[in-house]
Formats: sequence, structure tokens, C-alpha cells
Amino acid sequence: MRLLKFSALLILLLMGAYTASMYFFVDENKDFTIERDVNYPLEKIYSQFDNLQNFTRWNNFYSNSKTIKIDYYSPYEGEGSAISYKDPLLDSEGEMFIRFASKNKGLRYQLFENNNENPTVIDVKFKKVSETQTHIKWVVHTPKLPVWTRVKNFWSEDKFTENINKSMVNLKNVLGNKVEKDNQLAAIKYDSIMIEKDESQMLLGINVSASNKKDALYRNLVMNYNKVYNFVTIDLGKKEDEFGFPIMISDPDNFKDKELSYFVGIPLSKKEGVTDNNFSFRTVNAAEKYIIYYRGNFDGVTRAVKQLMEKAKKDEMRYGDVLHTFIEPPVENQEVNIKISLSVFK
Repeated sequence: MRLLKFSALLILLLMGAYTASMYFFVDENKDFTIERDVNYPLEKIYSQFDNLQNFTRWNNFYSNSKTIKIDYYSPYEGEGSAISYKDPLLDSEGEMFIRFASKNKGLRYQLFENNNENPTVIDVKFKKVSETQTHIKWVVHTPKLPVWTRVKNFWSEDKFTENINKSMVNLKNVLGNKVEKDNQLAAIKYDSIMIEKDESQMLLGINVSASNKKDALYRNLVMNYNKVYNFVTIDLGKKEDEFGFPIMISDPDNFKDKELSYFVGIPLSKKEGVTDNNFSFRTVNAAEKYIIYYRGNFDGVTRAVKQLMEKAKKDEMRYGDVLHTFIEPPVENQEVNIKISLSVFK
């Protein structure tokens, strides 16, 4: 009996000590600031924060979960837009609102988590550093917490900082693909041979052998591109701005053969686990390339490839694989819009 009374008294003393320490030494809420520089233009950065459908694709708080369900509410971007979310696996839910928006300058979010009636208030400020760099500043004000849960304030800043760091990696991957697509579209000059140095890419796709008869190759290519596209968007859950233009890789000397072996893939920002053995990753190394943009029937691609090979031979350059980058996805019975690249070296 004495032991029971002693234990109860000890528990009361510990609870009292905890309550007193939380009350006197830990603030009921916390304010902190995080700053980052991102190597992309202000206008492209702001639209990723202002549009909540964009925001939830790269923000780690939402994108890290495969079980989260998000509902979006009109107007979908800018002041007054909102979302609600629920994650049954983590047993969490909440709402987020954009309460204030000043284009290319700043935003104010309110985040209500679970049953807490007091929101986390996040002010995000944007500053143009240069044409290609933007400074982002988060000012975070956490909600008031009762004494019993105030200990959370010890790690709230670390948790938020970790989320920002992971989110910035995701954002750079998203914008990297968007900017690359924009740059390629802006640089198109058809039927002229140019020289450029391409960076390395990681493709996910499939190896194929197909008949090289008229129309048969293109039909086969369209079918296999659709397989890769469906795998990337459905099985891997990638959005359009998370991957690059589809690419077909082949040996340029084989275009005269009755059968052509090729690889068709989609550029991704990084390798990830793939359980379907039909699909594999392939690295395209950085290299100097002769390029030509071509629009027309797919049969005319052979002539464009031949032009690049003749240019390489004239310049006494050796050549490797030829890449067909589809500026517009291949569709059966439609003309193609392609960037054709031939790797060259001494």
C-alpha cells in the first residue's frame, strides 16, 4: 500500500515538474525563419507556390505520401484558394488556405492540422536575385500549444527545415524538366544542322526489335511509347512536369536494315525501383552532337539521319547512336516533330 502511495506521489511530482518546466521555460508557440536560393527565374518559382495543384506535387509534406487524398477548392490559385487533405495511413488530416497573395512578391498560408483550431501561419517572400536566380524566405509562426503538448516546439523548426530541404530537391527536379522543355521549344529551327553539347540523361524505357517496313516501325514505336508513358504516369505516378520529352535511341547504320533494334524511353530526374522486368534504365552520356529538327512524316526521318551522318563523315568525325527526341509525343497517323541528335567524336 505504501509503495502504491509512493508511486502515485512520485508520478504527481514528475507531472508537476514537467508542467512547470513547460510553462516557465518553453514558449507556447515558436517563430523561425528559413532562407534558400533557387537557380530558376522568379516567375517560374512563384507559380509553383501560388498554384496549389503545382505546390502539392513537389512539397514533401504532401508528395511524400502515397496514401494521402487531396481535394482542391476554387479558385485553385492565388488568394482564396484552398485544399483539404486526409492520410489514412498516418491518421492525419487538415486544411490549407492562401490568405494573401502579391504576384511575384509574397504569399501567406494558413495550415490547420488535425483538430487544432489554431493554424500554422507561413509567410513566403520572393526576391529576384538575377534573371535565373530567386531568393525564397519562409517566416513561420507555429500555433499556440497547451502545456502538455508544448514539448513539440523543441523539434518543430528542425522538422520544418527538413521538409523544406526535401521539397527544394523536388522543386528543382520539376522545374528542371519544365525549363528544359521550354528551352528546346524556343530553340527550334527546322532543317538546319547545328552543333551542341548535351548533358547526360537517365531514361526509363524498353528495348525493342521491329520491322523496318514503311509505317510498321512507326506504329511499333507509338505502341511501345504508350507502354512506357502509361508505366511512368500510372505505375510510378509521375506528372507531366516531372519528366522530359520521349526519346528513341538506335544505331544510325541500321536504318537500311529490314529489322531495326531501338530503345524508347522517357527521361526521369533519378533512378528508382522498378519491379517490372520489361522496363529498364539507360544512361545517355553527355556528348557533343550534330542535331537537326525535323517535322513531317516519320518516313522522312531516315533522310535527316543520313544528312547528319554525311556531315560527320565530311568533318572526319566518328559517330555513335542517333537519338530522336519527340518534341510532340508520337501519335499514329500524325506527322512527327523531332529533334534528331547524332553523337560525334574524334
